[in-house]
Amino acid sequence: MAVNTRTNPGLLFHGSDWNFETISRVYDAIEEIALDELKLDIYPNQLEIISSEQMLDAYSSVGMPLMYQHWSFGKRFVFEENLYRKGRRGLAYELVINSNPCITYLMEENTMAMQALVTAHAAFGHNHFFKNNYLFRQWTDASAILSYLEFAKKYIASCEERYGTAAVEAILDSAHALMDQGVFRYRRPPRLSSEKERERVRERLEYEEQTYSDLWRTLPTSPEANPSEAEAEVSERKRLLKLPEENLLYFLEKNSLILQPWQRELLRIVRVVAQYFYPQRQTKVMNEGCATFVHYTIMNRLYDQGRIDEGAMLEILQSHTNVVFQPDFDDPRFPGINPYALGFALMQDIQRISTEPTAEDRDWFPEIAGSGDWREILLDAWENHRDESFILQYLSPALIRKFRLFVLSDEAKEPYCQVASIHNERGYEAVRAALSRSYDIAANQPDIQVVDVDLLGNRHLHLQHNVKNGILLDEENREATMRHVRHLWGYDVVLSGVDAENGGRLYESSTRKS
Repeated sequence: MAVNTRTNPGLLFHGSDWNFETISRVYDAIEEIALDELKLDIYPNQLEIISSEQMLDAYSSVGMPLMYQHWSFGKRFVFEENLYRKGRRGLAYELVINSNPCITYLMEENTMAMQALVTAHAAFGHNHFFKNNYLFRQWTDASAILSYLEFAKKYIASCEERYGTAAVEAILDSAHALMDQGVFRYRRPPRLSSEKERERVRERLEYEEQTYSDLWRTLPTSPEANPSEAEAEVSERKRLLKLPEENLLYFLEKNSLILQPWQRELLRIVRVVAQYFYPQRQTKVMNEGCATFVHYTIMNRLYDQGRIDEGAMLEILQSHTNVVFQPDFDDPRFPGINPYALGFALMQDIQRISTEPTAEDRDWFPEIAGSGDWREILLDAWENHRDESFILQYLSPALIRKFRLFVLSDEAKEPYCQVASIHNERGYEAVRAALSRSYDIAANQPDIQVVDVDLLGNRHLHLQHNVKNGILLDEENREATMRHVRHLWGYDVVLSGVDAENGGRLYESSTRKS
């Protein structure tokens, strides 16, 4: 719909209808504020309009524009579609891909006001965060991911044609079950080389096929050594295998004795995808908070400039309010702390502290209180923090009171919960530390490592679960997951649970049949 220049020639659009010319005009206005006033640094943008069916398809394939086929994606598509058709769940207004160029999908059903909102949110807020946050810069390669996924999709399709769908799905099923244990957490993974990916795969597969010999496995085991020699042998074995190893999929890819070269490549594809999403799991609050703060700031600036009218602004504010709504703990809709709500509140609080600090703010944040330069503070925070450190650094007593946060001590042996920290100076520090720890991926995910395997002996794979705070693995899921490990390893797998504090043995599971 054309702009109503008779009533207000300064408006970017009027009404709910849109066309590509209108979207382009609004994009330019948003870009001007984002780059010139907020000083955002973004990848080139690529906006694409998709239908609700395409959005559901994107949901099912973890939001990626190129993804290999797997039955689990179809299962999720049916699940999401049924909820959507019955009106029990809405669809996202957009999806954004951490790539270069940054791809943003806009729903064709959106009104023009919503197209403006999600463009500011995704194409500038998320885009800036993807490009500048240290986790994404260190652990992902935005320029190569789309090329790599294109290769992965074609490679898996060719494997299905050559080896059969069932054989390929069996490997992918086991690899997907281990995705959470298929990332590098403490060392940087190798970068993708998208241009040479096919040549690299071809050369590696040819080399492995030419050099592999099945005769070595028939060699007799070495005679029993004395304890000191045996200990030295174990130590040398671990050194050669670079144990302990935190990335289970990586270890299986490199060392499994039963996997064929094409199966190893499937494991590598799955762990590359897992590694790509690992930074997003550590920055949910910051990423959504950044995007929400950016769209809120830009939309209000456009309204102040007279470039969007009251009707569009009311629609935008209604959507924004829904996004940052935080249900109370006794509300049936309560899902935990809404990352949009907490992230946006933290960003706004930093803006308030830097421009209108209280005496309490000056005590807690002497370096930024009253500085006035909230843009630089936010740009620095978006670049150099993840959720855990960001909350630990910037959660203020005022925000703790606003969200009514306190700490409960919940001991299994006690019949009641105890309020351990309240709203006083010591309590604020404890609340901030406790909330920060709840976003620490390393503290909340099982620490399972490959600790030993005797390739010339019984070839049993020994895994160790370093148990923290007495939290054990669910027995049923543990046994099911170990069967997937055995499927990829080919021999028995032993998992030992060890107390992370004192080293005491808590449990031991094995795939060996009694």
